[in-house]
Amino acid sequence: MTIRCKVKSIKPLASNTFRVLLHPETPVEFEAGQYLMVVMGEKDKRPFSIASSPCRHEGELELHIGAAEENAYALEVVNRMHEALSNGSDIVIDAPHGDAALKESDRSMLLIAGGTGFSYVRSILDHCISQNINNPIYLYWGARSKSQLYAFDELTSIEEQHANIHFVPVVEDDEGIWTGKTGNVLQAVMQDFSDLSEYDIYIAGRFEMAGSAREQFIFNKKAKVEQIYSDAFAFI
Repeated sequence: MTIRCKVKSIKPLASNTFRVLLHPETPVEFEAGQYLMVVMGEKDKRPFSIASSPCRHEGELELHIGAAEENAYALEVVNRMHEALSNGSDIVIDAPHGDAALKESDRSMLLIAGGTGFSYVRSILDHCISQNINNPIYLYWGARSKSQLYAFDELTSIEEQHANIHFVPVVEDDEGIWTGKTGNVLQAVMQDFSDLSEYDIYIAGRFEMAGSAREQFIFNKKAKVEQIYSDAFAFI
């Protein structure tokens, strides 16, 4: 469904990463873990995960967009958002989309995000908290450095408040000050779990990361293909 939106705010989350709040002219019904398409042209629609929870979004849609200069695909969208915010014009979206939304299940959950893929798992996590879903939840978030883990303090606080939620940050560059896990986020998961057969696994990040995760988890950690979810699978 195509919907016109006002850009309510654009705020930096980290270097080259922005939090965008959109206010749609009509309410958008979506599931935790779905995404929307920003319409840039008649045949140019660009996907971004909805970071909002479907039960706690107050009519607004939150996006986390990583827009480094070398990523023209996302940077052009942020520039369009800034233009719309400054002149009061509309942004057009097509929503909702995605088959990798949260599934009803009694199994433990493994949420894996690379970079701004965190927006996908944030929606799922927030929905689980608001609905008092007490399944064990393990959230692994990988980034180049701690500064890119823009919700680090929020997730640390959530972990302290909820015994069933476990936050595991992983950075590629420890900068000499990081005391947590380092390296690749998938390697961290592979090291920490011996059997993923009883987990529902949700993955967001680069397409090659999602594909590699599915392959490694199935062949090495007994994960079941029907319990691994990522919208990247529709494109690879």
